[in-house]
Amino acid sequence: MTTTTLAVLVPLLPFLGAVAGLLTGRTAAAFVRPLAVLPTLAAFVLAVLVAARQGGGRAVDAATELTPTGSVPIELALHIDGFAALVAVLVGLVATCVQIYSTGYLRDDPRYPSYAALVSLFTSAMLLVVYSGDLMVLLVGWEIMGICSYFLVGHYWETPQARAASLKAFLVTKLGDVPFLIGLFALAGDAGSFRITKILGAVASDGGLDHPTVIALLLLAGVAGKSAQFPLHTWLPDAMAGPTPVSALIHAATMVAAGVYFTARLLPVFEASDAAMLVLAVMAAVTMTGSALAALAQDDIKRVLAYSTIGQLGYLTGALAVADRGAAVFHLLSHGAFKALLFLAAGVLIHAAGTNSLAAMSRTRGLRDRVPDAYWTMTVALLALAAIPPFSGFFSKESVLAAAEHVTGGHTEHAPAAAGWTVLAAGLLTALLTAAYATRLWLLAFRGRGTEAPGHGRQPVTMNAVLWVLAIPSLAFGGLAFRLLPDWFDGRDLTPTLTTSVLGTGVALVGGIVTYGAWRHTTALTARVPLGAVAAHPEGDAGAVEAEAIASHAPAYGDIARAPDPADPGRLLLGPLHRHAAAGFHLDAVYAALLVRPVLAGASLVRFLDREVVDAYVRGAGALPRVLGAAVRRAQTGNVQTYVSALLAGTVVLAVAAVLVATGA
Repeated sequence: MTTTTLAVLVPLLPFLGAVAGLLTGRTAAAFVRPLAVLPTLAAFVLAVLVAARQGGGRAVDAATELTPTGSVPIELALHIDGFAALVAVLVGLVATCVQIYSTGYLRDDPRYPSYAALVSLFTSAMLLVVYSGDLMVLLVGWEIMGICSYFLVGHYWETPQARAASLKAFLVTKLGDVPFLIGLFALAGDAGSFRITKILGAVASDGGLDHPTVIALLLLAGVAGKSAQFPLHTWLPDAMAGPTPVSALIHAATMVAAGVYFTARLLPVFEASDAAMLVLAVMAAVTMTGSALAALAQDDIKRVLAYSTIGQLGYLTGALAVADRGAAVFHLLSHGAFKALLFLAAGVLIHAAGTNSLAAMSRTRGLRDRVPDAYWTMTVALLALAAIPPFSGFFSKESVLAAAEHVTGGHTEHAPAAAGWTVLAAGLLTALLTAAYATRLWLLAFRGRGTEAPGHGRQPVTMNAVLWVLAIPSLAFGGLAFRLLPDWFDGRDLTPTLTTSVLGTGVALVGGIVTYGAWRHTTALTARVPLGAVAAHPEGDAGAVEAEAIASHAPAYGDIARAPDPADPGRLLLGPLHRHAAAGFHLDAVYAALLVRPVLAGASLVRFLDREVVDAYVRGAGALPRVLGAAVRRAQTGNVQTYVSALLAGTVVLAVAAVLVATGA
């Protein structure tokens, strides 16, 4: 079987599994789980074979015209280089782990068949984006992911939080997709093709693009929405209202990775504009530092991880802003492994504790003994997140800092020096904050004191098994990648530099130590703090426990800025900034003031004009004939004498008028 055929099957198998799952979910329940797991697992195996055959060498290209357009053609094209091959392996691995994990996590959920089918469709769409060689075909996968996220985030549609979160995710990402679509058409118009290889060839030619800055900025709007970058990142923390496995899939390998991957694919388009590269650098810097501060103030464990994802994606866009897509994809792969592990381990922790609240977990004891698999694997993932050597996050994050340091030496051919300084400074500050909130999460979740936690004592084997599968790349991928996979990264040397390694590790250790000291200082206050909200039904299944926690835990999903927990070291570290960071620096309130309220006011004005002005004319036009008709109806008395008298009177009037006219003449 050729490499092209294998590549076609990779996105096709999960799609067929999704269709079969939807058709047989209610009539053949026994086949639901095999149809969820086996096609995704097969796609993962085939993706590994495609990567092995591609070998980091020459890209695999194949295309056939999809439909004649009369102008710019649309082609069903594949373009598989080293980056695409590795990212497809990541997507297949995470999606398979999520499907296996979900068989236990949602084992009693009546909507599991539709959930599993949507996860398969989600996976197929992302794989289509990864392998596609034509921007219009890529756009199909891009938009399918948007609608899948809407349904999956709103899986617990009975809760208002889930309904609002799904709608917000859909609308905010669509806000970025509108200029993104315009940018795609403008890019194809300048390059004369939607084919990625032809576009890159046009960029490299002497003429280049006619409007590189405008095109790049339009495309960045869509990237910011999909990859949750400032200022379109606000949907991602709220999307935690969905099931935890969905969060793992969205954050690690699909939705948010798509925007960064797209930028890496078309990086020469962005490099053609210094202004676009500077905008990308500033966007990355604001995103990573702001989200790290917000993560340090969150009470909900999943919102901590959500803001963490936003910050780590800031590292990815920062690497792209200094024109190093090798470092960006390296950190994308590393982050995908340990972030999926973090979310799935958090799901086990929520299952055991019966709450999403770190404040509640910090007041309970025995969690680490009751969930040892989650304890050890989450510790590995948090060390990778904090970029402590020799865990994978250290190598991939240092590659980003090293790329930024290289650009600071002067304006390179592809990126301005200002972009390098911006990314380097923000990256070091974020490394400090990342270690701080990772340490805080670990301390509050596993070092609790007080009474035993309510909840489950045991979890399904499928939930624990995938944690150890993902722990392997979280621990070992970074150290092996720069030795074994240089060909997949354009031959780039991924070995960390001494300067950035010392700086990055140093600030991470400082962040962890300071947070531990703050926790020790505030622990004495724990006895005087009221216990946070806890789910009321610890005997339920994992999905029901999370749904209950989402529905009832006000400090996590309501007014999070008021979560009363002075024993939280984050409050001590942030001080007066804590209230603003917990509320996401009130960006939602800003959007409400600048966008939502004016739109609602405009809608009210239009409704008033429609009802009181336009309808008034319509009602008036109908009232006049009605009045005239009523007057004529009153004249119809049915009395013949009245009719004859009126006829004679009219005749006399006409005769007199005729005489007067004749006399005047």
